[in-house]
Amino acid sequence: MYLHRSSYNTGSDGFVYPDNFKFTKESLADAIGIEEDEAERILGMAGKSTHSAWLTFMYPRLMLARDLLSDDGVIFISIDDNEQANLKLICDDIFGEGNFEGHIHWRRRHNQPNDKTKMIGLVAEHIIVYAKDSTFLKKIGVGKVELTGDFSNPDNDPKGDWASKPWKVGSDQSGSRYIIITPTGKILDEEWMGDEDSYNTFLKEGRIYFPNDGDGMPRKKYYKKERLEEGQCATNWWAHDIFGHNQGANNCITELFGFKNAFSNPKPVELLKGVVNLSSITDDFYVLDFFSGSATAAHAVMELNANDANIEKNRGKRKYIMVQLPETIEKDKPAYKEGYYTIDEIGRARIDKAALKIKEETGADIDYGYKLYRLSQPSDKTLDKIVAFDPHEILILEDMTQSFEFGDVPGRYTILTTWMNMDGYGLTSKAGKIRLHQYEAYVIYDSLYIIDPGLATDDVMEMIKKVEDGSLNISRIVLYPYSIIFNVLHELKKNIANLRNNRNIVVVERY
Repeated sequence: MYLHRSSYNTGSDGFVYPDNFKFTKESLADAIGIEEDEAERILGMAGKSTHSAWLTFMYPRLMLARDLLSDDGVIFISIDDNEQANLKLICDDIFGEGNFEGHIHWRRRHNQPNDKTKMIGLVAEHIIVYAKDSTFLKKIGVGKVELTGDFSNPDNDPKGDWASKPWKVGSDQSGSRYIIITPTGKILDEEWMGDEDSYNTFLKEGRIYFPNDGDGMPRKKYYKKERLEEGQCATNWWAHDIFGHNQGANNCITELFGFKNAFSNPKPVELLKGVVNLSSITDDFYVLDFFSGSATAAHAVMELNANDANIEKNRGKRKYIMVQLPETIEKDKPAYKEGYYTIDEIGRARIDKAALKIKEETGADIDYGYKLYRLSQPSDKTLDKIVAFDPHEILILEDMTQSFEFGDVPGRYTILTTWMNMDGYGLTSKAGKIRLHQYEAYVIYDSLYIIDPGLATDDVMEMIKKVEDGSLNISRIVLYPYSIIFNVLHELKKNIANLRNNRNIVVVERY
């Protein structure tokens, strides 16, 4: 999971997210669904600080992020200097101090700033990292990177390739003092990394190496095969030459779109690839970006999948979920002049263009597609119509699914997608269709969905026949009563309650 936003305002600069909060404990408790004493504690964290609006904006979102994380999940939160201290405090509160994995400093600039108004120029950005469960995370091996040592086997060690580290402690460290005699007879009286017993044990095991033909300072061997099993943790300094920088990210966008300044301050693909590589271990892995922007995270996932597919890692199956409000692009911006009117349009176009480029360059056989979902709040008029609907009417003169049409998407699909997600099938599952008599219902696994109008008595009888002869194997029926005539609904429920062979099917009515 990746949550990024360089900074947040307090409602004064056109920021589209509702962060200009002036909550009482009662209103905050009602807004985010918590007890009033918990709301009072949150407001107490903000105090009288000018940062209080930002804290109140972030807290419920981070609580949601925690709940969305899997047991082996990790969240990376990108933030600038303005709120990084407050972010650490609320993340400790929400995720627990014990689940703090680290504070990455990413050098976002490739050059040195020359800001005469500041004593210290800003070249780094902060990425705060928390695990859902650090103990579980370490147990399964998430959070490791590829080995960086120079492994070789110049002395034909039977244990294989190795790298080494000085056994002598550095000037800022403390160790144990004792005498070591090199193979050439040199006497060394120094502070060493381990005690004398440990040294003697490692010496007998052949783990101590003396360079310069036995005349140099001792070094301890680290075998590659052991390091591969253990893994290597990442550093908290992410340099621009490895993880990208702002200028490179801008150049990438310019190359994809064919004009400059298509998007302000995009993150580099290299940075997001580093985040994904550090946090993924399984094939079934989702990257969720709360503030998608130009969809760099999706671009990074596709590049990694293509690379995996081509080197036969048998992975290449990571999935992404991008979340972005349709923020309006100002008319004087280059993107608007090129026909892009909202931020989410930029993100979708970037995915399309990046997918085409990656496929042309790699030829990788991966899934380059995506599904688009929009959230829509039913209008008061729609809700009033549903509440006022009389299910006892013999005739239904109006298709009550039409109230949920969204653009060119029929209302039936809006309802079906919403319900399938509610029932745990997710947003990527596909429902099939089954013909009863004349009516077609939707079926996925053991659930049958009846949403469209038109269900008749003959359809109910055909459904009962298919259930009893085993050709329709379901355990529940989810139906939209506004589409079903009252007497037909009554027949359906009555027949389902009296199935042969003691079959038990639950009927769920969703109003």
